[in-house]
Amino acid sequence: MRLKTSLLKEPKHILYFLNLIKHKELVSCVGWTTADELYSCSDDHQIMKWNLLTSETTRVVKLPDDIYPIDLHWFPRSIGGKKQSHAESFVLTSSDGKFHLISKLGRVEKSVEAHCGAVLAGRWNYEGTALVTVGEDGQVKIWSKSGMLRSTLAQQGTPVYSVAWGPDSEKVLYTSGKQLVIKPLQPNAKVLQWKAHDGLILKTDWNSVNDLILSAGEDCKYKVWDSYGRLLYSSQPHEYPITSIAWAMDGELFAVGSFHTLRLCDKTGWSYALEKPNTGSIFNIAWSMDGTQLAGACGNGHVIFAHVVEQRWEWKNFEITLIKRRTMEVHNVINDAVDLLEFRDRVIKASLNYGHLVVSTSLQCYVFSTKNWNTPLIFDLKEGTVSLILQAERHFLLVDGGGLYLYSYEGRLISSPKFPGMRTDILNAQTVSLSNDTLAVKDKADEKVIYIFEALSGKPLGDGKPLTHKTEIVEIALDQKGLTSERKIAFIDKNRDLYITSVKRFGKEQKIVKIGTMVQTLAWNDTSNILCGIQDTRFTVWYYPNTVYVDKDLLPKTLYEKDASEFSKNPQIVHFVGNQITIRRADGSLIHLNISPYPVILHEYVSSSKWEDAVRLCRFVK
Repeated sequence: MRLKTSLLKEPKHILYFLNLIKHKELVSCVGWTTADELYSCSDDHQIMKWNLLTSETTRVVKLPDDIYPIDLHWFPRSIGGKKQSHAESFVLTSSDGKFHLISKLGRVEKSVEAHCGAVLAGRWNYEGTALVTVGEDGQVKIWSKSGMLRSTLAQQGTPVYSVAWGPDSEKVLYTSGKQLVIKPLQPNAKVLQWKAHDGLILKTDWNSVNDLILSAGEDCKYKVWDSYGRLLYSSQPHEYPITSIAWAMDGELFAVGSFHTLRLCDKTGWSYALEKPNTGSIFNIAWSMDGTQLAGACGNGHVIFAHVVEQRWEWKNFEITLIKRRTMEVHNVINDAVDLLEFRDRVIKASLNYGHLVVSTSLQCYVFSTKNWNTPLIFDLKEGTVSLILQAERHFLLVDGGGLYLYSYEGRLISSPKFPGMRTDILNAQTVSLSNDTLAVKDKADEKVIYIFEALSGKPLGDGKPLTHKTEIVEIALDQKGLTSERKIAFIDKNRDLYITSVKRFGKEQKIVKIGTMVQTLAWNDTSNILCGIQDTRFTVWYYPNTVYVDKDLLPKTLYEKDASEFSKNPQIVHFVGNQITIRRADGSLIHLNISPYPVILHEYVSSSKWEDAVRLCRFVK
């Protein structure tokens, strides 16, 4: 995966005097209104609008000469389930201690005296009900939507350079010199504070989907933290301080900006690509709504645009690469056949599994069969941007800001499950799981709860009560094969314990059985109910997890264990297809592991009731 960057030849933020001497001024902040329209503000007091479809740049408004803009944030688009197609107004913070609420047309609706000294950052919460500002005076203030002061959350002796809302909009993360502070809005709640860098922290960001925190500092490093303040990744020192850092919406990627430097990184920290554009320092990075491109505010008056290209998907003998924004290349490694797939709009998300490639563009969804790349099935998408595609053998799930939609591979809408307080914009592959007959979703409001739906009807399974655990759940996964009545769900909780339980509950409480500890990542096999995971220092395969319902003492006899020290810290299982397991190490490299093919064959014999063949196989393998 890499970034394709583009800079316009002449910097657009230029002051004209009477005799037209050009002043190049730095661009301080950028923000997207739609997937193709960007606003930028500069020290030349101008707000510019960039249209990427027509490549036009227009001046929206010239601000008064005493307003030097510092930060800009558009009002969130999805309010109370209603999703507007574009943002209508934004907050602009400036060096004179005020913040300004400005409409899309450039009219300043309101200016509010907020801090002594410059207002260094301003951020709307996810619902658009509150605004947080931070300033050189060391204060963190919460404001109402209309700009009335609600509370002063914190006061300290040093400037606060950056601020971010927690995923549930109930906590605020801000910088305090070399420290990061997470402070809940409730009074008397516990404040979390830790030393994060050896130099001043310049930027921070908190993602609502994966709950991870980024920080960037004058010690020339960027770091990834979890929401408890545990360090997950620390970069090597760069040549220059890191001046900007930002998550993509879906939490899979983030971008890092420094002097003449733009980096694209995976959520676990390792770097996909490094660009060295001629930009000066990049002071601010904004991702577009669909996560396909980003813009950077550059110190030399440029605005840099970068598209994410060359993502890759693999399944069995197929390798698919997004070579341009609207073109995919399919490579069959067995016979070296190459097919090109062209799309009308740009590709936003794709998934390749179970013999099908599902691609969502900005307006349509394409379903290809791996047997025939020439005739895709195409249908229009109702809502906007798809944030997640999950596949099972018989159908696939599309997730967007409006809901969950289950489609058959023929393109028929099967069902659209709902539960109270559902927020679909923060679901990812760890918190939602699909099998042929069941869909499981982890609730964000109460993280101990998993909602389980019947796939075909979209109604809650059984008596309609969700599955409840005693501690918060981190990751869930449904098994893919076997009878519906024996469907199992495996999940990892906050203490990294692995549990398995049956999905169907007929009145009686089904027991939740613990089958592993210190599990970092897990995956079910695609063709038989074999589970693999990485426990502490061991890679473990549970050949028949259902043993726990027969005789617990037999479980250790059905395990395969292997030393996992070669995978380094924090590895992730990417997929488990056939008897091959793909693992992504913390440095981004992929490792392929093969397990014994016999358990898979045995599962197939048993499911098709070939008992004699099964016994023969067991004797052969002893």
